[in-house]
Amino acid sequence: MSLFPFLISTGFCSIIFCEAVAIYGVIVAIILQTKLESVEQAYTADSLRGGYAIFASGIIVGFANLACGICVGIIGSSCALSDAQNSSLFVKILVIEIFGSALGLFGVIVGIIMSSQITWTTSS
Repeated sequence: MSLFPFLISTGFCSIIFCEAVAIYGVIVAIILQTKLESVEQAYTADSLRGGYAIFASGIIVGFANLACGICVGIIGSSCALSDAQNSSLFVKILVIEIFGSALGLFGVIVGIIMSSQITWTTSS
């Protein structure tokens, strides 16, 4: 019974990585929200390009975070199972889980780069 709290605490590592992925999505949503401006009735090439860039940025971050969540879930499950059998494997698999969690960070970087290219022209 003395190992039970340790097993619970090792299971929380995957939950923490998944929470970080959720925070990545919130960060990109806030960045994209600040990029939105009211577009006039006349659709220009810049306004269409900006709208598609916002949409594509959100889609890319969403799919990257989905892949990251699946990766963290699968590796986290195997990490918990291997830790129950051999506790020396926990740190080794945790490093692999950190690399899987980096997929979400790459998606956020691509989303920020895409959203920084958005320009709106104001017609008077």
